[in-house]
Amino acid sequence: MSNAQSKLIKQLKNRFETFDVSVDEENEQVRITHPRLDSGLNLDLARLETKFNQKGVSGLEETFNFVETSFQAMEKKKELRGQLQSIYPVIRSTSFPVETKEGKTLVYDDHTAETRVYYALDQGNTYALIDDGLLKEQGIQKQEIKEAATFNLRALPMSVKMDEVAGNRFYFMNTNDGYDASRILNEAWLKQMASEMTGEAVFSVPHQDVLIAGDIQNDQGYDVLADDFSIF
Repeated sequence: MSNAQSKLIKQLKNRFETFDVSVDEENEQVRITHPRLDSGLNLDLARLETKFNQKGVSGLEETFNFVETSFQAMEKKKELRGQLQSIYPVIRSTSFPVETKEGKTLVYDDHTAETRVYYALDQGNTYALIDDGLLKEQGIQKQEIKEAATFNLRALPMSVKMDEVAGNRFYFMNTNDGYDASRILNEAWLKQMASEMTGEAVFSVPHQDVLIAGDIQNDQGYDVLADDFSIF
């Protein structure tokens, strides 16, 4: 372990003195484990070292905040009952894990050949994905979670920005609230958008933070979608 790595590990241990901070030198990872939740976070040692070398301790503040926010979300997730109004669906690609690093199975539904729908408890600046163990622990059925997420999704703002390319109109949903792609599950909105289009209605989620509705008038419109807006 380099001298810089030793110093940044010391900083992590000082900041998270009540947590278990361990180093996997072979895989160049640092793991911080919450003492009560039996859950932890893996951090990339090389990236931390780069930040530390460039800015010193101040370069680690973003990581400190991320770890603290993530553990706060984990703690609040334990109180799922009574927070159904804060549950939302989250779209992820099929390459996204279906289990946590602790081996807990996440609650999800298949969506398309490329995507799945996971369910998350919103925590303001972040959210925590819900796992099967939590549902069993609190006596909550998956259908209850799914219905709450669907209902809450409909209450989110649905404003879009329009751009025209080669006679085709593209409407972008990009509110940066973490649930832009999830809005593709709002069937009422999809029907409304489709009814207002004069060409073929196409909906795409390039990644989790964008939803695109396309009013396709010609082959160039499909080319734009295929080249620039592929499924994440």
